[in-house]
Amino acid sequence: MSSVSKLDQVYRTILLSKYFTKGWGEPEVMKRLFRFRKIMSNRETCRHLVSHHYPISVKQVESNSDYKLFEGSFTSPFVRFMGDLMPVECHTAHFQMLLPTKWRNENHKPVCIHLAGTGDHFFWRRRTLMARPLLRDSGIGSILVENPFYGSRKPKDYVRSNLHNVTDIFLMGGCLILECSALLHWCERNGFGPLGLTGISMGGHMASLAATNWPKPIALIPCLSGTSASGVFTQGVMSGAIDWSLLESQYCSSSEYREEIMQMIKTTSKDAAFVAGREFVQRFPEFSDNLKFARDVVVDRDRDASVFLSNFENPFGVLDGGGRLCTGDHCEPVGLKSQDDGVKHIEVQPVTRSKAEVVKKWIRY
Repeated sequence: MSSVSKLDQVYRTILLSKYFTKGWGEPEVMKRLFRFRKIMSNRETCRHLVSHHYPISVKQVESNSDYKLFEGSFTSPFVRFMGDLMPVECHTAHFQMLLPTKWRNENHKPVCIHLAGTGDHFFWRRRTLMARPLLRDSGIGSILVENPFYGSRKPKDYVRSNLHNVTDIFLMGGCLILECSALLHWCERNGFGPLGLTGISMGGHMASLAATNWPKPIALIPCLSGTSASGVFTQGVMSGAIDWSLLESQYCSSSEYREEIMQMIKTTSKDAAFVAGREFVQRFPEFSDNLKFARDVVVDRDRDASVFLSNFENPFGVLDGGGRLCTGDHCEPVGLKSQDDGVKHIEVQPVTRSKAEVVKKWIRY
């Protein structure tokens, strides 16, 4: 770990690009982005943001015995929703596509979308190091998407990989999520599949965001990437490239940041999925012993009840003759619970035989 830390320190000393040199961005811009994030983070609402027939222009630019190289472009679907917040250079998405001259199987045409990591401008690096070997060794085609704020999509007043505002990285992520959706729809229309998403570092994180918003099964290969980039910016290799004093002064000087925006991004403890995930992590591996797909439930004859799963540690148990749920040596009263009370329950069907019998339930808890 110490060697990695020293490497980070050396890297930071030679890092040329500086990030968020103009601060957070306008408070109103950030509020609009966070409001729209609620729509995009819901797969059911996000899937309707991009048409299945979204127009994409493609032309072939190179062909030889091993591969065909195409270049394509289209208006970013994000322009429809946040176009006034985006630099005009970011409005048009550009990509390259590398396909085999002849597919190994005409009924099996796998394609993977590659998203760029930090500092990966244009296409040559991913095309040379990732797409060509993938095509040569595995017969998998590649689509290389150019990041907003990078390469030909970089605004005139931006230098190298420098992002002026924190809001820029949210704009970048929003663009890439919807652009990947448009490209995946295009691939399906043209008979490509199975489909995948990949990227290195920031590219892997963006690929993960795009995959979670795609409503169908898809391969995801995030390389050197995590579920959050916060550690990279606050403690890792990027922390020395950020003017923290500027961010602090803007945050302290504006009540909008401290009150309205912080409230918008605060995770609520009432979120059932968040609470369940937190509880699982805190109590793992102790809790893992209880994650079983089926358990036996013993019920008295002619009893029709819903078992209230108040014991999270042992969600299944025995319903005895006294109307109690017994888990191990412990029994507690249970009552009927309605569907809308927000608690876990299982339906116990009535048993017609005269003796108690075992009812097996196949339930994911």
